[in-house]
Amino acid sequence: MVEERGQRSKSPNVCAVQKLIGTNKKYFTNCKQWYQRKICGKSTVISYECCPGYEKVPGEKGCPAALPLSNLYETLGVVGSTTTQLYTDRTEKLRPEMEGPGSFTIFAPSNEAWASLPAEVLDSLVSNVNIELLNALRYHMVNRRVLTDELKHGMALTSMYQNSDIQIHHYPNGIVTVNCARLLKADHHATNGVVHLIDKVISTVTNNIQQIIEIEDTFETLRAAVAASGLNTLLEGDGQFTLLAPTNEAFEKIPAETLNRILGDPEALRDLLNNHILKSAMCAEAIVAGMSVETLEGTTLEVGCSGDMLTINGKAIISNKDILATNGVIHYIDELLIPDSAKTLFELAAESDVSTAVDLFRQAGLGTHLSGNERVTLLAPLNSVFKDGTPNIDARTKNLLLNHLIKEQLASKYLYHGQTLNTLGGKKLRVFIYRNSLCIENSCIAAHDKRGRYGTLFTMDRMLTPPMGTVMDVLKGDNRFSMLVAAIQSAGLTEMLNREGVYTVFAPTNEAFQAMPPGELNKLLGNAKELANILKYHIGDEILVSGGIGSLVRLKSLQGDKLEVSSKNNVVNVNKEPVAEADIMATNGVVYAISSVLQPPAIRPQERGDELADSALEIFKQASAYSRAARTSVKLAPVYQRLLERMKH
Repeated sequence: MVEERGQRSKSPNVCAVQKLIGTNKKYFTNCKQWYQRKICGKSTVISYECCPGYEKVPGEKGCPAALPLSNLYETLGVVGSTTTQLYTDRTEKLRPEMEGPGSFTIFAPSNEAWASLPAEVLDSLVSNVNIELLNALRYHMVNRRVLTDELKHGMALTSMYQNSDIQIHHYPNGIVTVNCARLLKADHHATNGVVHLIDKVISTVTNNIQQIIEIEDTFETLRAAVAASGLNTLLEGDGQFTLLAPTNEAFEKIPAETLNRILGDPEALRDLLNNHILKSAMCAEAIVAGMSVETLEGTTLEVGCSGDMLTINGKAIISNKDILATNGVIHYIDELLIPDSAKTLFELAAESDVSTAVDLFRQAGLGTHLSGNERVTLLAPLNSVFKDGTPNIDARTKNLLLNHLIKEQLASKYLYHGQTLNTLGGKKLRVFIYRNSLCIENSCIAAHDKRGRYGTLFTMDRMLTPPMGTVMDVLKGDNRFSMLVAAIQSAGLTEMLNREGVYTVFAPTNEAFQAMPPGELNKLLGNAKELANILKYHIGDEILVSGGIGSLVRLKSLQGDKLEVSSKNNVVNVNKEPVAEADIMATNGVVYAISSVLQPPAIRPQERGDELADSALEIFKQASAYSRAARTSVKLAPVYQRLLERMKH
């Protein structure tokens, strides 16, 4: 034990004890076992006791006096296992062994452990003390001294009853279990061995996990499922597993259609069963707070406790715990833990915030794509997308929904920028990767993937709008942009916006042009070069959808200067001007409708001065080069004179 070094740091050989309020449970705290004054959500009281082997001295701090060592029998009384002493006395052979020479370890049940045994079990022991009781006590003993630092997770100790194994588990939180009984007080030395106090009477283990499944009536459905999956070889082999064993009742709780589908699909069935098997043995006493554990299927379960109840993913579904097998431990559960990998898209969506979108697929007669064995990826908008209502189901909506289904089963971690995805509706969708978002066209992924048996669910932040043509097609097809289309044609930019490319176009509406002073507008439209310059300032050199903006993006324009694009509370701004409509998708870019004509930043005086200085330096270099030649060449003399004139200006 580790001494408490807090308020009692000056007191020698004092150990901290956490007592669970309202129970007799105690946890002798070591360095790994501080549970924030709570065990399974219940408050504890910290008290202090003498560490094993020490006692108080009147007038002295702490527990300074070392107790003299006694033999094993007498040490049982010291640790508070007087019932074990009593039963040892009743046998003819055991007390002499405990008092005699040798080196033994005894895992001694506490008095409370003996008292909690069912009456019929206790009666069978005490009615035949020299066989049943003697054998039971010998099973708690090891024929050598074993201290806690030797008790390793997953090891087996050979007991003194027919060399039967005792299973030891030493958990990361510091708790040690012996056949799933918790070690209460450890390492009480005796002249002929060591005593460890435990909280249960332990019994021999003879069956493996598979054998227990075969003999328990409540596992009839599980037994058939294990046989069909071929997992019986694993469950009867070597190892240390935890089986969260679904009872017949657990299987009956799920729809017959779902159960029959999984039982008839070997891969889904294997994933289902593997999701009930943990990679190591986990006794109930080791769980004092929430912890994450990994199943053989690869998913993570949250195992915790609430009072005396164990929980899985927050649900108290364990009905019987700590059924020990030679290769692990079984906990009965009353609810199936179906992994995503065994579910259809319909079933995945039922547990996600996308139920409205899935209902639309049903209404449109497209449900078979979400429940069959077709390899697809569903781009499902969040329910919040439809807060103002859902679209009417017509041919256009049906086609739009088909474009939310990708023709292959994807994983978002393998998507890359510029990738194209083919939909069941015949469209090609582009993938855009930004610093903090991953988007498919105008819609961005809002939650982690859910990968089902055949389909994968991507939760999206909005309805997808597939591109319907080039940027010029989009602008020509919208009456709001007729003046912009005319300006683009006058500036000679039509071909550029019709060909392949990646553009973000901030498109001024007719109202934006009409808001300009008439003289300024006429001047702009009458100067093709200046018009082209202004229009290029409205075009970014990459595709930036609103979901990829974040707080601020400085987007380089084709004119050369940068546009400041920001987003806050779902409102996009460009150069601090609000965007009227975002994410109008085109095959070669994206269009934002804006209500003003953007002006490139004016050249600052310092920048103008730098330009003049650069020009003067260039003229000076040219004049120097010509000066010597001009002295001997009549033809070069006029050129030299002109350079001198420019230098004067």
